[in-house]
Formats: sequence, C-alpha cells, structure tokens
Amino acid sequence: MTASDSSQVDLVGAELTRNIVRAALFAALLGAFSQVSFSIPFSPAPITLQLLGVYLAGILLGPVWGGGACVLYLLAGALGAPVFAERASGLGVMVGPTGGYLFAMPIAAVIIGMIVHGNTSLVDPSQRGVGRLLAGLISGTVVIYTCGVVGMMVLLDFTVQGAITAGALVFLPGEALKIAAAIGIVRSDAITAA
Repeated sequence: MTASDSSQVDLVGAELTRNIVRAALFAALLGAFSQVSFSIPFSPAPITLQLLGVYLAGILLGPVWGGGACVLYLLAGALGAPVFAERASGLGVMVGPTGGYLFAMPIAAVIIGMIVHGNTSLVDPSQRGVGRLLAGLISGTVVIYTCGVVGMMVLLDFTVQGAITAGALVFLPGEALKIAAAIGIVRSDAITAA
C-alpha cells in the first residue's frame, strides 16, 4: 500500500455496526421501560412497560437483532446491572418467580420479528398491515405469558388457575394498550421518516 492509496479496510461493516448499536440501544430501552413498574399485591410480577420494549425490538429490529437486544438486556441484568423491574438484578431474579417472563423475551422478539418481517430480512414495518403486526404481537405475548405462568407454577407451587390469574389475566388489559401503542409508534410518521 502506498501513501497515496486512499483505500480503507473496514474491520466491521457499517451495517453490522449499526445493528449492534441499535440492539444495545434497545437493551437500554428495555432496562428503562422495566423501571416503570407497579407492584400488584396478589402477583409476584409487577406491571411494567418492559414488554413494550420487547414488542418494538421485534418489530423494528427484526428477529435476529430484536432477539439479540433482549439477550443483551438479560445479560446486563444477570451481570448485576439494575435493569430488571424495580431496579433488581442478578441471576437470582432470572431463576426466580418472574424468570419465565424474562427468558421468554428473546424468543418473543424473534417470533414477533419473523411474523412481521416474514423472515430474517428486514422490511419497513410501517408498510405492514395492522393484521400482520397484531399477529406478531399477540404471538409474542402468548409466548411470554405462557412461560411466565409455567415459571410461577413450578417455582411457587401455584395451581394452573392461580398462576393464570396472578401471572397473566391481570396483565392482559395493559398488554392490549402496549400492543396498540407499539402499532401506533411503528405506523407513525416519526418512525417512517427515520
């Protein structure tokens, strides 16, 4: 290579760098959304905005990077960053009564991304129909709540009915609002212009 040669060697491609940064930002967003939480007396799981972050990660980042953002979030929490609900952290939270919800988040983001985008290639989600967005978000929600309810049954010795009541039914009206918010955000002019 000569001094006049202006070619450059990219060690990491621009697209890969952009996706890593986006995944890290969504992991941070998940941590921030987790802090908006309200305890419920009859449930070990609080009401949070956490799943709105999972929904948006799956829709906006797609299955690979949306799932990756959720994994980064879980890794940060496992390593001691206070990113889980109520500023909790550590492996104890992940294997505790709410661990089923946490471990389901990356899976849900992948499922949401696959349904919305159709495969691992990203498309403009604002151009997807509301029915497709709803299908992805409802599927992701079912995965998260199924894993959360099973976790409560195993760890807290809840009956099926008790776990469904304390671990899912009480949260569903809020999830409907978060699903509506995610669709509204994705289909807004602010996102489509970005």
